Formats: sequence, structure tokens, C-alpha cells
Amino acid sequence: MKTFVVDTNVPVVANGAADHAPPDCVLACLDCIEKVKKRGIVLLDSAQLILKEYMNNLSLSGQPGAGDAFLRWVWINQANPLYCEIIPITPNPLDENDFEEFPDDPNLGGFDPSDRKFVAVAISSGKNPQVLNAVDTDWWKFRRALRNYGVRIKFLCPDMMEE
Repeated sequence: MKTFVVDTNVPVVANGAADHAPPDCVLACLDCIEKVKKRGIVLLDSAQLILKEYMNNLSLSGQPGAGDAFLRWVWINQANPLYCEIIPITPNPLDENDFEEFPDDPNLGGFDPSDRKFVAVAISSGKNPQVLNAVDTDWWKFRRALRNYGVRIKFLCPDMMEE
């Protein structure tokens, strides 16, 4: 089974909650979420930071959108190794957006602190997962530096990325 780290913007776009995302981007996110649920394993972190971020941006009831349904699915399956795997990461006790697993690299100094947990999980897992991104251009700006650490990013909405 393929492993995935799913940035929160993917289910948010699938919900239709990103006004700047065009219809083809929304459809790409919807399609990807369904494929992940059917044939993938979602990687989560041991500190539950990813799950908390999902819960802050989506509805745990699973409604009304597909992104909400994704959160509900993750919540139900978080302990089921057929669908989810918890990856140990080491948060810095002085900074909740800093992790031992995140590369200490000046080329990543400007990378969005709130997305560093996704990188920490991808690296710590040792499973070479795809990090799924829809509309966050920060991933695009830092893709080369992240690639140096084995972080593979799948851009679901490549037309929204720019240099």
C-alpha cells in the first residue's frame, strides 16, 4: 500500500472551502481523497498535531463536504493499521512548530512553520510517502530543498503553483 501525508489544504479544497481553487482543482482533491481512502495509508503524527489541524479546519461530523468525510474517516481509522499509521515525531518543547526531524537547513528557513509537522512525519516515517498538496505555494517554493531530504510532493493543482 502506498503511504501519504495529506496537507490540510487538500480536504479543505475538496470541501469547496478555498475560494481561489478552480473547479478542476476541487475535482483533483476529491479524486485523490477517494483514492487514498481506498488504496492508501494516511500517516499521522504521534503528537496528534495533524489530526488537531484537520479538526480545526474540517467538521468531525463528516458533513457537509468530502473533506469533512475524510476527517471522519481518518478519525474512525486512526488506530487501524490498514488505513492509518502513527509516526513518532519529536516536537521542540519551546516551539510547537519545530521538530527534531525537520531538517536544520538554511534553505528551509522560510518554510511555513505550520507545515513542518507534515515534513517531520514524511521524513521520520522512512516510508517515502507522497505529501499531497493542493493550493499551498510554500510547498512549491521549497520543493527542491525538501527533495534533498527525500520529501516527495504531489501537486494536485499544479496550475496554482508559481515560482
